[in-house]
Amino acid sequence: MRICVVGAGAIGGFLGTRLALDRGNSVAALARGTTLVALRDHGWRLRQNGELLNAPAASASDDARDLGAQDLVILTLKAQALPALAPLLTPLLSPDTIVLPAMNGVPWWFGSGIAPLDGRPLESVDPAGAIAAAIPVSCVVGCVVHASASVSEPGVTRHRMGRGLIIGEPGGGDSARVARLGELLARAGFEVSCSARIRYDIWYKLWGNMTMNPVSALTGATTDRLLDDELVRTFCAGAMREAAAVGARIGCEVLESADDRQAVTRKLGVFKTSMLQDAEASRTLELDALVGAVREIGQRVGVATPMIDAIFGLTRLYGRVRGLYPLDGAR
Repeated sequence: MRICVVGAGAIGGFLGTRLALDRGNSVAALARGTTLVALRDHGWRLRQNGELLNAPAASASDDARDLGAQDLVILTLKAQALPALAPLLTPLLSPDTIVLPAMNGVPWWFGSGIAPLDGRPLESVDPAGAIAAAIPVSCVVGCVVHASASVSEPGVTRHRMGRGLIIGEPGGGDSARVARLGELLARAGFEVSCSARIRYDIWYKLWGNMTMNPVSALTGATTDRLLDDELVRTFCAGAMREAAAVGARIGCEVLESADDRQAVTRKLGVFKTSMLQDAEASRTLELDALVGAVREIGQRVGVATPMIDAIFGLTRLYGRVRGLYPLDGAR
């Protein structure tokens, strides 16, 4: 297959290297800066289980026009970068291209087909519908990533744990293209589940990390310390109950309790969330996809979210003071 990874960072490098090691694939990268230079000079590189895996990159460029139409386009960039980039990705797309957004939070296509959301774009993740206009939902296969990775140096990904990928049709049900894609990903060494309810799977993962990420960025604490603090843990559980109420209005009912989900997070041990890592590295915060979208959906379906509002407002102000979140607009 002709595959292009857009955003060859931690998860992009993990997916790209594993797919490139399957010799039936031609895996290109749309990247920039030092990552682009490293990919051109050394190809895909992944540190896993003490071993450095290396595979050639079919090509690497900062211009999609250099790469041409692909069979599979994997989006692994931060959600806040996609509205500006999406219109530039059209040279990668053909009518048969599959677009797999392996990204955190609520994706731009999430409201499509949900009556309470009226099919309107979510302004928090797709301002003015720019992404939806550039990437038709008919191209999309939804995705949830259950893996932890980091970038140890430009172009080198370090895999920490997890190989899980859940994929599925945005509208639900089964399809031949999802089955074929699942086989491709499984051959590359991923633990793949083909889901008939990918929208729920996305919401469930979000429900578990929408509090840990921003609160860790605000406090600088690892997840174990957040859960050890009774007041913080209780506050986060309250926000999770609000998100569960929102999910119930859109067909994503969560049956677990917040305490049950926090117990699962505790088993992961001591770790820094992705948003805390971004804050420490002075990178922009992925706040809208993780928190702002939940707040916006709550407003549309008539569910009050005062605790989620507080998390969003405090983290937004934290980001604006440090130049990690836009000053303009009321997102």
